[in-house]
Amino acid sequence: MTSNGQRIKSGIFIMPFHPPEKPLAQGYDEDIELAVMADELGFEEFWIGEHHTMRYETVVVPEVFIGKALGMTKRIRFGPSPICVNLHHPAYLATRLAFLDHLAHGRLNLCLGPSGTSTDYELYGQHPKDGGRMTIEAIDVILKLWTSDPPYEHEGQFWQFSLKENVDEETQLGFIHKPLQQPHPPILVPGIARDSYSLKMAGRYGFAPFSAAVAAGNVLADNWETYARSAEEAGRKPDRADWRVARAIFLADTTEEAVKRARTNSVGRNYEYLAKLMDKTRGRGVLKRDLEMSNADCNLDYWMSEQIIAGDVDHVLERLLALMEESGPFGTLVLMGFDWDDKASWLRNVELFQTELMPALNKAVA
Repeated sequence: MTSNGQRIKSGIFIMPFHPPEKPLAQGYDEDIELAVMADELGFEEFWIGEHHTMRYETVVVPEVFIGKALGMTKRIRFGPSPICVNLHHPAYLATRLAFLDHLAHGRLNLCLGPSGTSTDYELYGQHPKDGGRMTIEAIDVILKLWTSDPPYEHEGQFWQFSLKENVDEETQLGFIHKPLQQPHPPILVPGIARDSYSLKMAGRYGFAPFSAAVAAGNVLADNWETYARSAEEAGRKPDRADWRVARAIFLADTTEEAVKRARTNSVGRNYEYLAKLMDKTRGRGVLKRDLEMSNADCNLDYWMSEQIIAGDVDHVLERLLALMEESGPFGTLVLMGFDWDDKASWLRNVELFQTELMPALNKAVA
């Protein structure tokens, strides 16, 4: 249970991660199939990343993916994670997300943050150092548009616009739609690093934190402390039930099988890929429990003991309970989805997670 006695919920997050040689349509079809399976198994939520210039991470407009998946599912909630707010005009985001909330009949969550991809910034003529400030300005605009009527006007550092001269009450022209969920869908903010800038902002605004699967256990603990401190300074009461924690979990019928597969399937390959990306940008610090660790030691052997949790249900449960001892309780455990390089083993992983691991976890922490 969480700190307020609620059951720990379950979710899935896909970046998604597919090898460049896999046809794009096949990857999208598999991701949709996973979303439908998650709905049928009783997962509460499903998250989809946004990347514009990456051959491995292939969803450019997660809202389009969500629109298709909504029509094939009955109850699961969907959310982009994150919408790369800095890459879009905030008025356009406000209008299309309000539309999607109505289309979803309220089955929409939102995760809002800056892009983490250097080539996305370059493509759109932006600089990564501006991403955080652009995100905050855009969120302020979106919230204002969702809670006000025309005329609209904004003069900011990164965006300027007005809608006043052509507003017409008689024909109802010039009005931006508001979301179905009031005042807006649940908003989350992603956190990766120690002393996270994004999670400080989330605490101030009263948004929920979403910690990434790349974070070591002690970084997860820092994520919550950073978020909670910021929330309390803003006069808000942080609730651990709102905290989503993503983990790379691979389950099989035996620990031996799970470990062997995770070291050689798309889980292990994905962490090798992420480490190479980090070497070219922020560095491997977020992956490291100890910042003094060498990059050579920040490798698959280490990740298998830290970020990657592979085993049978009992072993994975033991690892999760140890993680929660360090991080403290959280409200939703989010399973990372990777490429189906061996579909049968991946389907078994998802089934074991929802039908055996989650009941066992909730029983253990009750």
